[in-house]
Amino acid sequence: MVAGAPYHGRMSQSPPLSYRAAGVDIDAGNALVRRIAPLAARTATPGVMRGIGGFGALFDLGQTGFRDPLLVSTTDGVGTKLKLAIAWDGHDRIGIDLVAMSVNDLVVQGATPLFFLDYFATGRLDVDVAARVVAGIARGCEEAGAALVGGETAEMPGMYADGDYDLAGFAVGAVERGAVVDGRGIRPGDVVLGLASSGPHANGYSLVRKVLEGIAAPESVTLAGRPLPESLLAPTRIYVRPLLAALGQHEILGLAHITGGGLIENLPRCLPAGTAARLDGRAWPVPEPFPWLARSGGIAPLEMLRTFNCGIGMAAVARPEVAGPLAATLTGLGERVFRLGEVIATAADEPPHVTFSALPPALVDAAA
Repeated sequence: MVAGAPYHGRMSQSPPLSYRAAGVDIDAGNALVRRIAPLAARTATPGVMRGIGGFGALFDLGQTGFRDPLLVSTTDGVGTKLKLAIAWDGHDRIGIDLVAMSVNDLVVQGATPLFFLDYFATGRLDVDVAARVVAGIARGCEEAGAALVGGETAEMPGMYADGDYDLAGFAVGAVERGAVVDGRGIRPGDVVLGLASSGPHANGYSLVRKVLEGIAAPESVTLAGRPLPESLLAPTRIYVRPLLAALGQHEILGLAHITGGGLIENLPRCLPAGTAARLDGRAWPVPEPFPWLARSGGIAPLEMLRTFNCGIGMAAVARPEVAGPLAATLTGLGERVFRLGEVIATAADEPPHVTFSALPPALVDAAA
């Protein structure tokens, strides 16, 4: 500074600024890493070469036993279900949803999940809450057989309201080149099976929350013997292990993870041109809370079916002679399986779609 020139720097006697004073607590972040490292270690699988804490996770594909593998990658979040998890103290469950939404997308292509990474962002890091979320992520990874190899915790003051956080998940899997499930072999006459969901999973919660705005004390509502929060926060079912086991025994021509858009939007994604799926809505029970949501919100049956899974979280297409044994195998592995309908022929230039010979009675009655 030139002698005698005015100084416009910081002359205050207040303490010097720090990252912590700006709202980012590095010590809290380190404490979280120490808390979650043992959780991640429990998910380790053959191929994992480093633990939590490095700049990147190393994975040796040669240790997995694949001969000619293709890698499959997915990413997803849990949507505004997070708002209910935060409001109703569901931090332990929401991490399972995060894993499920990605690994279920892997398995529909026949892929085995290899590893998973998470992204947790918040305005102010609450180590206890974050540790509960990551514990759920680790449980989901264990259930799916995927290794939790790392992730990112971002503390961003001013980006989120107090107590809020956001999640994203990333999964990588592998499938033998000749074992990809892509639906190309599906033809008219094939059977569509459905695997039961555990609830709305992690889709349609903006509409769920809109319905809840008109309900006084939703925490006191009981459906089929369960409190409403328990029904709405039930974690997404992870179908990986039973489907991989079934794929080892039966030819499954196509699989569809029934997420946002329901059966109407997701099942056509595995159908080839010139085909459609004709489903019977009477073929499976539509469990609570779906009829309750329809009644409480005045939601039409088709709107329900194109927003929620309405009780079916995964669909599988198989030849008629395979459908029965496949259903028996999946039932033996703990799944509830329903014969939803069949594949029909359409015009070659008509996009694959879903039609219903009858709508689910529970949804029709709820709309009456």
